[in-house]
Amino acid sequence: MEALLPLASFAFVTSITPGPNNIMLTSSGVWFGFVRSIPHMLGITFGFVILLAICAAGIGSLIIAVPAIHVVLKAAGSGYLLYLAWKLRNMRFSQDDRPDVRPMSFTGAALFQFANPKAWIMAITGAAAFLPLIQPVWLAIVIYCLVFGVVNLPCVGVWAGAGALLRRYLTQPLWRTVFTVAMVLLTIYSALAIWL
Repeated sequence: MEALLPLASFAFVTSITPGPNNIMLTSSGVWFGFVRSIPHMLGITFGFVILLAICAAGIGSLIIAVPAIHVVLKAAGSGYLLYLAWKLRNMRFSQDDRPDVRPMSFTGAALFQFANPKAWIMAITGAAAFLPLIQPVWLAIVIYCLVFGVVNLPCVGVWAGAGALLRRYLTQPLWRTVFTVAMVLLTIYSALAIWL
C-alpha cells in the first residue's frame, strides 16, 4: 500500500487549498459558528466521495470526452457561485435582522459538489493518477474514496474553524463589511476562475 501516501498527499493539497467549498465554509464559520457549519462540512465530504466513486468508475472519462457536459457543469458551478456572492452581500447585517439566512444544508453541500468544477478536476485527476492498482476494482475504488474522505473532512473543517475564529473579531460593523466584501469578491473570482 505504498501508493496510499501519494494519494493522501494529493488529497491533502487539493482539499486544503482555497476553492469554492473552502470560501463558503469560511463564511459559514463566521456567520454561524463551527458547530452550525458541521452539516455543511459533512455534506461536502459525502458529496465529494460520491463524485470520486463515480469518476473512478469511469464517468469522469465521459465528462472529458463530451465537452458539452463540461461546459454545462462549468456554467452551473459559476451560476451557483454568483448566486452565493449575491446572497453574501447582505450578510453584513446581523443574523437577528435576517432570520431567513441559514447555513448550507448537508444535502445542498453534497449536491454542490456535482456543480463544482474544482471537485470534478480533483476527482478526475485523482482517479487517473492515484487509484490503487489492486483487484478487485471495487476495492480499489473503496480505498481511494476512503483515503480521500478521511483527509478531506479535517481539511474543510480547518476553513470552517478559521471562520469561527474570525467571528469574534468581526463584531464591529466596519470589519464585518470589509470581510463581507472580501468574501463576495473571492466568490466572484472563483466563479470567473472556472472559465480560465
